[in-house]
Amino acid sequence: MTLLADLLSTVFERRYRELVPSRRDGRSPDQLARALVGATGEISGRALASEILARFRAMSDDEKRSFFRHIATDMNIDSEAVRSTLDAYEHAPSRDSYRAFIAASEPRRQELIRRLNQVPGATAELVRMRADLLRLGRGEPELEALDLDFRHLFSSWFNRGFLVLRPISWKSPADILEKIIAYEAVHAIDSWADLRRRLEPSDRRCFAFFHPAMPDDPLIFVQVALTQGIPGSVQALLAEDRTPLAAEAADTATFYSISNCQAGLASISFGNSLIKQVARDLAAELGGLKTFVTLSPIPGLTAWLEREGRDWNGADAARMRSIAADYLLNAKRADGQPVDPVARFHLGNGAIVHDVHANADTSEKGLAQSGGTMVNYLYKLPQIAQNHEKYATTQEVIAAPAVVSLANALSRSRA
Repeated sequence: MTLLADLLSTVFERRYRELVPSRRDGRSPDQLARALVGATGEISGRALASEILARFRAMSDDEKRSFFRHIATDMNIDSEAVRSTLDAYEHAPSRDSYRAFIAASEPRRQELIRRLNQVPGATAELVRMRADLLRLGRGEPELEALDLDFRHLFSSWFNRGFLVLRPISWKSPADILEKIIAYEAVHAIDSWADLRRRLEPSDRRCFAFFHPAMPDDPLIFVQVALTQGIPGSVQALLAEDRTPLAAEAADTATFYSISNCQAGLASISFGNSLIKQVARDLAAELGGLKTFVTLSPIPGLTAWLEREGRDWNGADAARMRSIAADYLLNAKRADGQPVDPVARFHLGNGAIVHDVHANADTSEKGLAQSGGTMVNYLYKLPQIAQNHEKYATTQEVIAAPAVVSLANALSRSRA
């Protein structure tokens, strides 16, 4: 192990005690929340935070929703105070008038969340709390506004500078491997033998981001196949009887599965940094790697075809490729972004649509969501920033000429 790994092992050492207060406080969770925001002592504040988190874990969904509604309304901003302090700052800008405006414009519930995070192990608890909020708060404007406070704070707490990239191998701790199986969201891992085939061979890699406050729980992980050439079938990539390739013989790194692990960190972007960091690390390790590409699902394709009233049943491989290319390049939301969520992710990261493949995922899930089609997104490392800026500015889907031709061929056939 490197010196850095030794240091991180020390940082990641399990030393968190259970968040259970020494004695029960008779006040309601709402009263405890108000007391925590007003607490001036560190010890008393930690005790209150521990009590609130312990209570929240034991709540039913109805009780959690009630608690969220309370802090969303009782700890909201004071609109009059915001207006008056803004007027004062505009009339006489100064450090004091600006400080007053900032204090008025930040809701007290943000301070509540910060103070809840002051006890050991609370960060993971708050991530789970936000997962509950996202699940229970859909359609309630006050709770959706409360989520913006969680998201604002999490964006700072889970900033890339705090994240640690760790390789996952067959020799990683069993509890980490169990979570990789549980969190895999793209191509299900059916058994320990299946996991071993994805981690142990010399042409396979897996990397995950961890946070020092959650050392045993990956935030996001990516699985990589080292290949010769760009693959067009995930079944071939994961076949039990395939012959492993010597890592040094590979010319392509194929990112075939990226899984977010924490529902409570939805919309907190890690994937962009993860892909770029892994690509840089692999390029430094293996000088023969020249191509960095994904083999990605097209999860929205068949649902979109059904909404559009387009018939795709019985289409041959050539037509399915054209249908997929047309969808990826031309199916847009009202805001100009692609309909497909995976396309939005990779295009927003600076990739281009490189190729589409029919019969690429013949699993039940793959056939149901995309008729078995898959797509390669190509990451040309020197052009990522340029592609990202162009996409962010214009929402233009940058694609290889062959993909554009496929999409145009479908348009001509419908004309």
